Amino acid sequence: MNRKYSAVAVVFANCADRYVLQGYTESRTFDQMLADAQQVEGLTGIEVIGGWHINDQNQHAVVKQIHDAGFQLACVIPEIWANPKWGWGTLAATDPGIRRDAIDRIKVAMDLAASTGCNHVSPWPGHDGWDYVFQADYLKMYDWMLEGLEACANHNPNVKISLEFKPKEPRMHIMIDSTAKALLFVNTINKPNLGINLDVGHANMGGETLAEAVALMKRFGNRLLHLHLNDNYRATDDDMIPGSVHTLEWVEFFYWLERTGYDGWLSLDIFAYRERDKVAVGREALAWLETFAKAAERIDKQEAEAIFASGDAMQAQAMLRRALFGG
Repeated sequence: MNRKYSAVAVVFANCADRYVLQGYTESRTFDQMLADAQQVEGLTGIEVIGGWHINDQNQHAVVKQIHDAGFQLACVIPEIWANPKWGWGTLAATDPGIRRDAIDRIKVAMDLAASTGCNHVSPWPGHDGWDYVFQADYLKMYDWMLEGLEACANHNPNVKISLEFKPKEPRMHIMIDSTAKALLFVNTINKPNLGINLDVGHANMGGETLAEAVALMKRFGNRLLHLHLNDNYRATDDDMIPGSVHTLEWVEFFYWLERTGYDGWLSLDIFAYRERDKVAVGREALAWLETFAKAAERIDKQEAEAIFASGDAMQAQAMLRRALFGG
């Protein structure tokens, strides 16, 4: 696998939560975020969020700034979650005007991605869901979501759309909440440019096995288009350094990325709340990812296939221990 690393710009930002609304560190400009990113060796791509780092007025200047800093624009993330108007839904909102607005925001991001050669956007419909029973007409929500995604996919077939899922937050139940459900929607539309962004922290929240999620997307349409890499304790979306919690699972994850031929970006999506040195966060994250990737490369494929055939858990543990630590 040709490993190419990118980062969502928020990795290098001041991060707030509902307890400390102004954030835990000093405010940071996009210039500062980009300067920090330049100090992380091996990082070659930057993702931007529409409405945060880039808007309709400055988009071409920001893209030039990214390129001048030595980075590729890896992905444009349409902002369809931070404005209060999205609070009752986006692509599946009951208000048809809001649905049109959400589609338009994704199309604007697609146009920008096409004009720069990035050709990739990743929408996250985090407000499309429900909080209380009897709050949603599920059948209508499914139809609206399918109609919206198809309209976006048809807008420019040359621009990839990687749909990001999450079990909950900000809604108590997000409609597209798992790898399997994302696959269901994507495969129902069945457009070549529509696939999935696997945010591994979101998969962890849903109790998924990361390697199995990769295999599932390979088997049912080869739909894995993008990765957002972080870690958590499963209860909430902690956005910690990759592998800092579920260390062993990351070796299997990289093994299956290689086995299934994934060739997209490996993109950091970390919220460094209390870490003042954002450069150190980026460097340590990439160091761990390289560690996992190299451990996966040390696994003998014939030995792995024999273990798959036998299902011998202790042989699997021994192989994994040797790959990580030797001996």
